[in-house]
Amino acid sequence: MNIYDFSVKKMDGGTQPMKDFEGKVVLIVNTASKCGFTPQFEGLEKLYQDYKDKGLVVVGFPCNQFAGQDPGSNEEIKEFCSLNYGVTFPMMAKIDVNGENADPLYDYLKSQKGFAGFDPAHPIAAKLDEILRAENKDYDKDSSIKWNFTKFLVNKDGVVVERFEPTSTPEQIAPHIEALL
Repeated sequence: MNIYDFSVKKMDGGTQPMKDFEGKVVLIVNTASKCGFTPQFEGLEKLYQDYKDKGLVVVGFPCNQFAGQDPGSNEEIKEFCSLNYGVTFPMMAKIDVNGENADPLYDYLKSQKGFAGFDPAHPIAAKLDEILRAENKDYDKDSSIKWNFTKFLVNKDGVVVERFEPTSTPEQIAPHIEALL
């Protein structure tokens, strides 16, 4: 099994078979429009522009599960991403990434790579840990998505090779992408 076994919903209501990305390096990220990490859209778009001709595709999945930070409709989210960050990489329909309504792709991604820990050097890492630990003292013991802008890097064979938490910037991920291209 790999990511090619899944199909996801596009913002326009159509279906996007992940198999369409076969042979490409794929960076999958759950996004939000009103989050402290939202400026990562800029870095994600830069990665996409820098490497799309070499075989990278970035795929965004809006999610409203973390502090209600993406409440808009698919159309509002698409417009926000385009106008504010010039996003041209594929953005899929808004989904849940955790819980009983989690998209099956995300259940698979989490089963392949567990929580990797926050980068302690990141200025928001301690606050995120504090917020999450207040909700569940053992939050770091399971593979659930902890916050917006968790990223999964998938090789050309559809295999999940790395998970990057929100405290990892797109710029920090670039060398990992280059190694797979």
